[in-house]
This record gives sequence, structure tokens and C-alpha cells, in this order.
Amino acid sequence: MNQIVSSALVAALIISQPAHAETFRCGQWIASPDMSVDELLQKCGAPTQQTSETVDVYGPAVSGGGHVKRGTSTIEKWTYDRGSQAAPMVVTIVDGKIKSMERGE
Repeated sequence: MNQIVSSALVAALIISQPAHAETFRCGQWIASPDMSVDELLQKCGAPTQQTSETVDVYGPAVSGGGHVKRGTSTIEKWTYDRGSQAAPMVVTIVDGKIKSMERGE
């Protein structure tokens, strides 16, 4: 039960976080969190690495006790390798919308 609640809280935090203001250069273009996934693919191409997971989304039960499954959410992490002189960029996409861009390790 604790694992379900923990998973629900993690999913809720990921979904509710605003996009980070981080941007990165793709050739002559600047990729930013306010662009669409299609724009990102068009300007930057396919990512070097890509992972995807579907997580359950829980909310409070109507009766007021406990939590019930409200649906699922797909979380993707796209990594763009930018060469040896720059850190890779990790783009987090939740349900088809860019949520953040941040430097990877």
C-alpha cells in the first residue's frame, strides 16, 4: 500500500512541475520547453537515448477514504548527446508535452 501511495506522489510531482527554463542549441536552432514535441524532433532530430514508462495516477476516493486510480501517465526521457564539450540535455516529456529540459551528467 505504501508503495502505491509513493508511486502516486512521485507521478503527481512529475506531472505538476513547471517546465524548467533551460534551453539548448540544436544546430542553428534553440530548443526550449515551450516548443512542441514535433518541433523538437523537427529541429533537433531523434534523441541519442530514449526511455518511456507508464505510471498509474491516483487521486482521493469520492468517499473520502484512501486513493483510487484515476488513469495513467506516460513519462518519457529523451537524451540529446551534444559532444565532448557540452553536457547532454535530458528532455522530460509527460503525456506528449515537454515538461523540462535539464543538463544531464
